[in-house]
Amino acid sequence: MAPKMNAEEVAAYLDEVFPQVRGDFVIEEIADRSVRVRMPVADRHLRPGGTVSGPAMFALADVSVYIAVIAMLGREALAVTTGGSFDFMHKPAAGVDMICECRLLKLGRVLAVGDCLMFSDGMVEPVARASMTYSIPPKR
Repeated sequence: MAPKMNAEEVAAYLDEVFPQVRGDFVIEEIADRSVRVRMPVADRHLRPGGTVSGPAMFALADVSVYIAVIAMLGREALAVTTGGSFDFMHKPAAGVDMICECRLLKLGRVLAVGDCLMFSDGMVEPVARASMTYSIPPKR
């Protein structure tokens, strides 16, 4: 299944429906059921000790799955997170952008399930893994 929207179209759509995250995420790649999203790390993303906070990484995973869903389905602002599981595996590098590689494991009529691996830019080993489930609203 080919994506219905490219990176530029999804970024413009996010600016329209979620202006509160404008500039927080950069869509680097959209492919069949997968995306690569960058979060430029700023001071507001850091926790004491200078590492990227868990809430910032959760936001990256959540937005990445949302991007994957709307890239595949088209403009679907009301798709919502219904579940999430997170594993922190390594300490992220301080002040280094975070990269999320997300793939949709399921894209059904009512549910989408995404798997995310998050990396500090330049690191080989993932720093976190997330599984997110999205509810897709019924067609009207």
